Amino acid sequence: MKVIEKIQESVKDDRVVFSFEFFPPKTEDGVDNLFERMERMVSHNPSFCDITWGAGGSTADLTLEISNRMQNMVCVETMMHLTCTNMPVEKIDHALETIKSNGIQNVLALRGDPPHGQDKFVQVEGGFACALDLVKHMRAKYGDYFGITVAGYPEAHPDVIPATGLATLETYENELAYLKQKVDAGADLIVTQLFYDTDNFLKFVSDCRQIGITCPIVPGIMPINNYKGFLRMTGFCKTRIPAEITAALEPIKDNEEAVKAYGIHLGTEMCKKIMASGIKTLHLYTLNMEKSALAILMNLGLIEESKISRPLPWRRPTNVFRIKEDVRPIFWANRPKSYISRTIGWDEFPHGRWGNAKNPSYGALSDYQFMRARSRDKKLQEEWAIALNSVEDIYERFMNYCLGKLRSCPWSELDGLQAETKIIDDHLGNINSKGFLTINSQPSVNGAKSDAPLVGKFDA
Repeated sequence: MKVIEKIQESVKDDRVVFSFEFFPPKTEDGVDNLFERMERMVSHNPSFCDITWGAGGSTADLTLEISNRMQNMVCVETMMHLTCTNMPVEKIDHALETIKSNGIQNVLALRGDPPHGQDKFVQVEGGFACALDLVKHMRAKYGDYFGITVAGYPEAHPDVIPATGLATLETYENELAYLKQKVDAGADLIVTQLFYDTDNFLKFVSDCRQIGITCPIVPGIMPINNYKGFLRMTGFCKTRIPAEITAALEPIKDNEEAVKAYGIHLGTEMCKKIMASGIKTLHLYTLNMEKSALAILMNLGLIEESKISRPLPWRRPTNVFRIKEDVRPIFWANRPKSYISRTIGWDEFPHGRWGNAKNPSYGALSDYQFMRARSRDKKLQEEWAIALNSVEDIYERFMNYCLGKLRSCPWSELDGLQAETKIIDDHLGNINSKGFLTINSQPSVNGAKSDAPLVGKFDA
């Protein structure tokens, strides 16, 4: 689904929506940690999440891989950054075709920063000179398939801000005119560069409206997590820092916890002022950290840690080709990612599970269910890697698991059985002790209400 459509729906419903930005980590462990964090953050139902494209296309392959996993495994509406730096048209089209085939519909079109070691952006041979060229190309070649977002700069683009730190009125107006060109060329949405002067952002929105830019303008909010990082980022982006923020940070700059607490307070107050102006979309630059971003949203009353719920035991697909799915087999409830990964390439019946043996529906031992987190290995070793002297020993292992005497299972990510199985665990234990090994068992339920403590989800 296009992000612009989700925002338009929220406007009709008079709801405030929020989103998160992440960047590709440099190591494999970093990627694993990012997805653990992302899972927790996505449980709060952001309208979308975006993933950046490294300077000079340095993370192109990883960004594509992460985008695919975000959309199809994490099941969050994903927006991928795409830049012109070091990207001839062929590479740009490869990236766009890749995400299109993965069911992703949203792109943040950017010119991009110069590659590391270079001071200025240089148009690559066979590539584009600016984001406007990229927007025009996407609309010309892909029509309305993609929802296109572009960047807005409340203080003007860093390239045109002089050493004095303040763009001239003429430069600022030229930047606004260029932004309107990007919107007129087909951009649906504007997300702004980070800022800390809220009044200046609100003026920027007003100025955009006065020249005929009518699309939503989403403020980009970057919580202050540490003092040196704050100075580095604002210096790179040539972001104006109001005097009162400098005054507040100076006495506490060496106290990381105090800086973080102030950052949460500042971010909360900025968002309150923005929301009071009638803007009900917030985009949080997380820097791959969760606590400050979530704390701001909790302060605003937009999320509650104790109220994370889903209408189904899994997240609905966000892949445009699968978005209408609303039913999955109940025994997949404890392995949502396994279901998605195993079925993503399936053909429709009758050419799926029971068709050609080479069909992707048959999967392989590399399926998600065999890719367990390392933290589970020790428990599995203790409870299941034991010597078996007879077939009765196998019956006993299964019986003990059904009775709750074993907490791990090689075929499930849960810590023990699901709660509703307690209704029949004695029966399951007895059946398994006799050699009938049960799988996918569930209690018989008839007419239970959706809010029933143990079995309500069966009616979901």
